[in-house]
Amino acid sequence: MALTGIQIFKLLPKTNCKECGVPTCLAFAMNLASGKAELDACPYVSDEAREQLAEASAPPIRPVAVGKGVREAKTGGETVLYRHEKTFFNPTLFAGIITSDTPADEVEAKLKAWNGLQYERVGLNLRPELAALKDVTGDSVAFAALAKLIAETSEFNLVLMSDKEDVISAAVATAGFKRPLIYAATEANADAFGQIALDNDLPLAVKADSIDGLIALTEKLTGMGVKDLVLDSGSRDLKQCLEDQVALRRAPLKDGNKSLGFPTITFPCEMASNIDMEALVAGMFVAKYGGIVVLSDLTTEVIFPLLLERLNIFTDPQRPMTVTEGIFEIGTPDENSPVMVTTNFALTYFIVSGEIEASKVSSWLLIKDSEGLSVLTAWAAGKFGGDDVGLFVKKCGIMDKIKHTELIIPGYAAAIAGDVEEELPGWTITVGPRESAHLAGFLKSR
Repeated sequence: MALTGIQIFKLLPKTNCKECGVPTCLAFAMNLASGKAELDACPYVSDEAREQLAEASAPPIRPVAVGKGVREAKTGGETVLYRHEKTFFNPTLFAGIITSDTPADEVEAKLKAWNGLQYERVGLNLRPELAALKDVTGDSVAFAALAKLIAETSEFNLVLMSDKEDVISAAVATAGFKRPLIYAATEANADAFGQIALDNDLPLAVKADSIDGLIALTEKLTGMGVKDLVLDSGSRDLKQCLEDQVALRRAPLKDGNKSLGFPTITFPCEMASNIDMEALVAGMFVAKYGGIVVLSDLTTEVIFPLLLERLNIFTDPQRPMTVTEGIFEIGTPDENSPVMVTTNFALTYFIVSGEIEASKVSSWLLIKDSEGLSVLTAWAAGKFGGDDVGLFVKKCGIMDKIKHTELIIPGYAAAIAGDVEEELPGWTITVGPRESAHLAGFLKSR
């Protein structure tokens, strides 16, 4: 269980040195308890206290990293059952299956196609993360060769899927540098797979026929020293698998069951008869509570909506989605193109930019930081005032890009027009439509 601020305070040096950036150790303890500070910010905490705090502050579900380097992806680390309680932290990872009997040239073509599945939304690059190499022949040499090909030539992290020790060992020898996830340790091979994971510091998936079976396996593997585990309850019946996912989330969060305090892996590819149904099942596991979702293939029509669902679910509900402050080119604007300004609330940006694109009128869109508030809310909160907007226009650099001196402000912010004119003498401040749906017609009629 997480410690309270007072419990953390008792373990701190109580020097009130201020070197952590806050006035007192009590304030620092409260920040630690709420997740607003890191323990490393205190230079005087003892090693014993550090160890106690690290253990106590560890999330009930262990975060597990798959891969290395800039593409390393984490799953798990969750602290709440419902998103609105706080937030979900590590987004569901998506994997596509490649079978070990696939010719190398087809694998290269598939990886190239998968790598093209990248979509920019809200300033983020949305993409699938994993390639799951599935052993279907038992040929360790061929399996290891394909694992090496995927690891060396693609940006995808690996899941190595086989129940044979020699096959997994051969693939780890060629692709272990990428820190792949080994799938899966079972009652029959737990000792061998656990030793491979331990010797190579690799995450290990655990598969059983029931949750009780998972508990026995995780206790055995953690007893060996394997720390990074991923759970598969074994069920491929849709209803039962959903029940298992909920039970596996509740056990560590509500009951304190550390034996089940690990992320899960699910297989919609084995629960559906067609790709459309597979996508629906995958969408369910993004919400409830798949850490890794394995699909039979990665295609735009399947992965794009899943990535958007994931983005929505794993966005902190306490923080508005925002875009970066600055100048955005919509179309191919020139020195005579219209200049508009709005807030950095992501929904506002995408609606406004979409309407400008629909109008076919190339424009400059200025995005001012309003702490993620919409236009009317930002104006009411004093985050989108005339003085601030005028000062932003001066400093953003738009004056170097245009010859005219006209600024279009949102209709809902008409009240700031006078203040903007005072801050920008000589400029014409035009009030645009109140509704974005009328923006295209407004631009065309100018």
